[in-house]
Amino acid sequence: MECFKVPPDSAEKALNQSRWLSIVGIGEDGVRGLGENARNAISSASVVFGGKRHLELAAPLITGGSRVWPTPFDAAMRDVVALRGQKVCVLASGDPFLFGVGATLSRHVTAEEFTAYPAPSAFSLAASRLGWPLQEVETVSLHGRPVDLIRPLLHPGRRIIALTSDEKGPAELAELLASTGFGLSRMAVLEALGGEAERAQTAQADQFALPAINALNVVAVEVEAGHDARILPRASGLDDALFEHDGQITKREIRALTLSALAPRRGELLWDIGAGSGSIGIEWMLADPSLKAIAIEADAERAARIRRNAASFGVPGLQIVAGKAPAALAGLPQPDAVFIGGGGSEPGVFDAAVDALRPGGRLVANAVTLEMEAILLAAYARLGGELTRIEVSRSAPIGSMSGWRPAMPVTQWRWTKPGEPK
Repeated sequence: MECFKVPPDSAEKALNQSRWLSIVGIGEDGVRGLGENARNAISSASVVFGGKRHLELAAPLITGGSRVWPTPFDAAMRDVVALRGQKVCVLASGDPFLFGVGATLSRHVTAEEFTAYPAPSAFSLAASRLGWPLQEVETVSLHGRPVDLIRPLLHPGRRIIALTSDEKGPAELAELLASTGFGLSRMAVLEALGGEAERAQTAQADQFALPAINALNVVAVEVEAGHDARILPRASGLDDALFEHDGQITKREIRALTLSALAPRRGELLWDIGAGSGSIGIEWMLADPSLKAIAIEADAERAARIRRNAASFGVPGLQIVAGKAPAALAGLPQPDAVFIGGGGSEPGVFDAAVDALRPGGRLVANAVTLEMEAILLAAYARLGGELTRIEVSRSAPIGSMSGWRPAMPVTQWRWTKPGEPK
């Protein structure tokens, strides 16, 4: 196994000379909290980029020009990249590579071109103020992102630190907690961490009424669940009652087996064709934050319902395509996995899914009708794969006693497309 090699002195010197860009994390304590190298990076730069607040904090050190980020923010970083080869410095809040501008820059500038000087992140500062071991805390950025993202983290007894967008963020979070059965949770709003205006205020979620909150804040939550709390278990096969649906839903036992067959891997994309309530795509995304899914649904009312379900399960990033397959599949990014639920027997749907699937990807299709089962049997004969017959019975009243009532059997076909995975 080849290890990373430390370059000789001459090579290291040449490498350092090629690093035209510095990325400096700065806190609310301004230049007082910076190390010598970070200070030099700012003072020697011909141009310093940053938000208005960052530039004001670093003003005593800036000797070159200063540029405020454009509105709207340019994710392509064209102004920075245009100065490649000059001495440029970019200012960021805390740790630039934790939900910060460093992540954006690294998509356009190689690691050999910059030197980073991170400061403590808001999460680290908050944990240190509270005495919470950070490795035991759930962290989530709600800065410019939906507050619904916190929902999967809401488990009794857990501690969460959430970065918010502005002074309204804590109240929005308190409202979500109260409306989902977590109103007894304790909240600490930590404001302007590291600066002269630093302050901490506490409140119970269902009694939240804190005044004049600083726009720069993080919220620490000690989760306490009421008897009606909407807790999202970590296992596949969530209770059907958690979903809004009109009966078109892959039932929980079948859903658990289907997710197992789809075998999600970090960073992958799923197509959920004929999504119904969106339950498969939603549980796929709940398996890991890096997973993405596209729900394809022809019925407009169901598509709207999927959107509501995605928000209530904390995966608002679920992409919804309101249209009929196979036409609705055109132009979509290539999937790593495909699930065919509803509409799989429609002409062209099955073949389009097979063609679109990435080599090494998995296709899982469920059939409850004879027509769809015939398609799966033909696919098995032509392509191979695995066929499984799933039968589930549930207890039901029979007069004054109980007995087993069988649900419709499901035929499931699982196939891995030949070829090397990405």
